[in-house]
Amino acid sequence: MNTRERERLRAFIERVDDGALSAPANEYWTVAGVLGHLAYWDSRVLVFAEKIDRGEPWVPTDAEPEGDWLTDSTRPIIHAIEPRRAAQLALEIAEEADRRVAELPLDRMAPRDPDSPIYPVRGEHRGEHLDELEAALKELG
Repeated sequence: MNTRERERLRAFIERVDDGALSAPANEYWTVAGVLGHLAYWDSRVLVFAEKIDRGEPWVPTDAEPEGDWLTDSTRPIIHAIEPRRAAQLALEIAEEADRRVAELPLDRMAPRDPDSPIYPVRGEHRGEHLDELEAALKELG
């Protein structure tokens, strides 16, 4: 699933123009903003992969926070990134996150490790947002 959705992400980014990247995806995010959101969450995985490399245990603050406040707080920063660069970052970081997750021991990732903030299947999150983006752009015509 990771490879399929990463390649779907690549194809999406290659086919959309800069106008589409700047278009609204929903009431809060542009298309590029949603791609930046994906980059943020994959970056988080990379930080936790380093923690695994160091042999550090999970602590309660590693858990994903309840509610949408974290995602909401990143919105102005993500939207400040030039749209094409946000799209490129989404793909670059997705590639790195998928590579790193494939190298990590499964027993340090959810669901095998119930305390882990990392899931080896990154493609599910990407797929949900790509579905959203494709629908939004189709609606815009």
